[in-house]
Amino acid sequence: MAYNILIVDDSLPMRALIKKVVKASGFDVGEFFEASNGKEACQILDDAWLDLVLTDYNMPEMNGLELLDTMQQNENHKVTPVVMITTEGSQQRIEEFMARGAADYIKKPFTPGEIKQKLSAIMGETQDGQDDIDNSDEDLDF
Repeated sequence: MAYNILIVDDSLPMRALIKKVVKASGFDVGEFFEASNGKEACQILDDAWLDLVLTDYNMPEMNGLELLDTMQQNENHKVTPVVMITTEGSQQRIEEFMARGAADYIKKPFTPGEIKQKLSAIMGETQDGQDDIDNSDEDLDF
């Protein structure tokens, strides 16, 4: 099954990198959507069918936690899994992400294998296709 994914990050190069890593992971994507902050993400959530949101924490206008809170208040959006992709790695911050409703978090930098494992687990898929993952960092511009 192909999943529609919203990538939310204020950095255009980071959004492109996340998209490239998800593709390299072999995770089955139908369509990618992009937003540069939480406010833009809310508009896309209202207009498109999304299966998964990958969001940064630190963004202007509406950060990742504020986006998560806004999604939790909406009956249609609170069931959409949100994965925080961030440089924030303190245990306190991770606990805050999870307590506010994040399905999981991924610490930057990350690999295609890590992306595939976490996204597949969140979407309830098995990990049979490990051979499909391209774990090389060629063309990933880390």
